[in-house]
Amino acid sequence: MSRRVVRQSKFRHVFGQPVKADQMYEDIRVSKVTWDSSFCAVNPKFVAIIVESGGGGAFIVLPLAKTGRVDKNHPLVTGHTAPVLDIDWCPHNDNVIASASEDTTVMVWQIPDYVPVRNMTEPVVTLEGHSKRVGIIAWHPTARNVLLSAGSDNLVILWNVGTGETLLALEDMHADLIYNVGWNRNGSLLVTTCKDKRVRVIDPRKRQVVANNFEEPIALQEMDTSNGVLLPFYDPDSSIVYLCGKGDSSIRYFEITDEAPYVHYLSTYSSKEPQRGMGFMPKRGLDVSKCEIARFFKLHERKCEPIVMTVPRKSDLFQDDLYPDTPGPEPALEADEWLAGKDAEPILISLRDGYVPVKNRELKVVKKNILDNRPPPGSRRSQSTGDANLSRPALEEVLEEIRALKETVRAHEKRISDLEDKLCQFTNGTE
Repeated sequence: MSRRVVRQSKFRHVFGQPVKADQMYEDIRVSKVTWDSSFCAVNPKFVAIIVESGGGGAFIVLPLAKTGRVDKNHPLVTGHTAPVLDIDWCPHNDNVIASASEDTTVMVWQIPDYVPVRNMTEPVVTLEGHSKRVGIIAWHPTARNVLLSAGSDNLVILWNVGTGETLLALEDMHADLIYNVGWNRNGSLLVTTCKDKRVRVIDPRKRQVVANNFEEPIALQEMDTSNGVLLPFYDPDSSIVYLCGKGDSSIRYFEITDEAPYVHYLSTYSSKEPQRGMGFMPKRGLDVSKCEIARFFKLHERKCEPIVMTVPRKSDLFQDDLYPDTPGPEPALEADEWLAGKDAEPILISLRDGYVPVKNRELKVVKKNILDNRPPPGSRRSQSTGDANLSRPALEEVLEEIRALKETVRAHEKRISDLEDKLCQFTNGTE
């Protein structure tokens, strides 16, 4: 007789459970827009949810501790002129969030630690470069202020949020609509899925697709026949991938290993109500005293329900095997360093004593002056070199236009003054 050998895994008994009713967020009008994003983003300070809004697009931001019924007059973030399609918290600043919209723009917002009394309508910076709606945004995992956006124009743009400028534009790489985008751990590569049924691994700085023909999968997992879109969330610290079906009522989780068959089914969390979206808490926002390895924020039609994934342990001591050092809030690179070709792994922190979110750090946007590109004094060169940085002819032309405009303004001012004098004369009856 043969005996079945059970694969050993510390995550074999992971189980999920919803929080108590008073720890949910209720009376939230979750967006009904037909777009396949998660509609929710969370970090150790806030939960943000895309909501219904008349005359434009909006999302609501709630402190994690503000549970229960949400006031119908709670301030919203309402800067977009069309529905918001995606939101994402900055991994290096818990008070900064980006939003993408059908109005073709990406906006970056600074959220205060206190609850504002009015709607927020002025972003820190607006990023304009797409010609069609923008449905995907994703922050770089290690470089400060680098943000990716992908739109229905099949274009991927990488931005330097600190200057409001485009770093890179990846054109002619996708023949159809981009469904999703993800970075690798150090941000040297990104992967995209596309409507043309191709998965592309891209080196953005070289503007090259380094892999997109995957002949045979290393593992194949049959799912159910539901038509709902699967929202994948991967935890590199535990090597667990969670598949959340949008419009479904279940969360399936699998452990990824380096041994065949590579993908190992663990379990399924099911509930009665279907989910319209899902948020996934970063590892540093979990409660390590309760052996919590994941926390989801499940969206229903009128509420947000946190779901806690736990590994049962008898000991109350810190579990080193469950909580290896994890990426912290400090960036490892500046945007210019990354663009120049430098890579760096995330700066890790220990969760042994728990994580305490840092205070609000202001995002400063410094727009570059075009005149900063002029050559330094003493480096005069001939105009025949054609160097774009030597902008003296262009500068002379601009100054000439300014002089002409000033003359036009003076002429109009004189004409307006003469007309006012005549009007006064008619009014006084002198003519």
